[in-house]
Amino acid sequence: METTRNAALEAWMAEHGHSSNSFARDLNRALEDIIGRPGKFDGRTVRDWKAGRVQWPNAATREAMKQVTGRNVTDLGFTPRGKTPVTSSPSAPSEDPLHRRTFVTRLPAATLAAIPIAARPAIGTADVQRLRRNLADLWEMDDQHGAGPTLEKAAIGLSTRTEELQRTGTATSRIRSRLYALAATFTATAMWAAVDSRQLDRAQRHMEKAIALAGLSGDGQVQHQIWRYASMLAGQRERWVDAVAASEAAMSAGAHRKDPLYASLSHARLAVSLPGTGDHPRALRALERAETAFERADPGEWRPASMDFYTRSELDGLIGITHLRLGRPEHAEYHLHRCIAALRPDQHRNRAYYAVHVAFAQLGQGDAEQACTTAVGIIPPPGSTNAGRIPHLLTTFTAELNATAPGARITREWNARTAQLEGPAT
Repeated sequence: METTRNAALEAWMAEHGHSSNSFARDLNRALEDIIGRPGKFDGRTVRDWKAGRVQWPNAATREAMKQVTGRNVTDLGFTPRGKTPVTSSPSAPSEDPLHRRTFVTRLPAATLAAIPIAARPAIGTADVQRLRRNLADLWEMDDQHGAGPTLEKAAIGLSTRTEELQRTGTATSRIRSRLYALAATFTATAMWAAVDSRQLDRAQRHMEKAIALAGLSGDGQVQHQIWRYASMLAGQRERWVDAVAASEAAMSAGAHRKDPLYASLSHARLAVSLPGTGDHPRALRALERAETAFERADPGEWRPASMDFYTRSELDGLIGITHLRLGRPEHAEYHLHRCIAALRPDQHRNRAYYAVHVAFAQLGQGDAEQACTTAVGIIPPPGSTNAGRIPHLLTTFTAELNATAPGARITREWNARTAQLEGPAT
């Protein structure tokens, strides 16, 4: 049967910056709000729609499309069975509810409280999906360029915006749960950005707020994510007992019990923290469980974008860091090289982070010259900010190099080259 491409759907997706995969992801979450479980759309499904091979999706899919786009499916180029497509003028662009409500968020609290409930704007799935796209943009920024003050400021702004929607609009309990989950994740992203800038006190304040918001959300996946972040923050502060406790709290989240991929990440984060407590046997057992769970995970299962980073490469990186902390530098270097080899070309921050740990592993094996050769390519260029984790790790590397090979030629050359790195190793 001859088909006609769905130009209206393609135009809407192009206007809103959607790929086939991102549109499918938003529809899956919208369908979960409608029927109580995520959809199973993927990029191929959306490409079928754009190609005109499906002219009239089922009722649930049509409702999900309406929630995501704010338009009826007939305005998106779909035609009921038995009807002849008609050419009509493009519908007017849908008004963005977030923009429409800007004036509301500026009202004094006392004035806002006096507004009748019926007069407050309704918050729906389309609003949630827009915020999720903002969140995906933040994660992409962090993944490709690293965190820092710019990301922290953007994340806090979006968290505030999400909380204002809670206060100014009406919504179902399910939508309110989604908003709390998003506010928690935005706040946790700000925490991570503060950690990357070595602003640990500020990161702690963000984390305490994120934990409270995650509890209000009732979302097991978000709670798992927040406790993982809490474990990482405690590790940055060398509070290893707290780091272990936070990893164990992540294991109590429903996501850990239901999805082997979440379980794998829980065990891997626990393994990274345990050497600090001196419990080396348990750390090795946690690594075994992390690998076993990873092998059991279904890579095709739908998960939120917050789990996209957790690949076999990332698992190898965490295994390598754990072995390094266990005093097993040969094992560490092997896994860290596997990690780096599998990273995407655009993952600059991760590449630098794991490369520093390769240098630590080489130094731990007594090869100071090779360690310096590995680390020299990671030194920030002159004039760049030195407030992040990479300069901090390089400063720590400098201290260990001077303790391992004091007075050696390579040590003197390294010290001269890294004189711009400031701050004591901690």
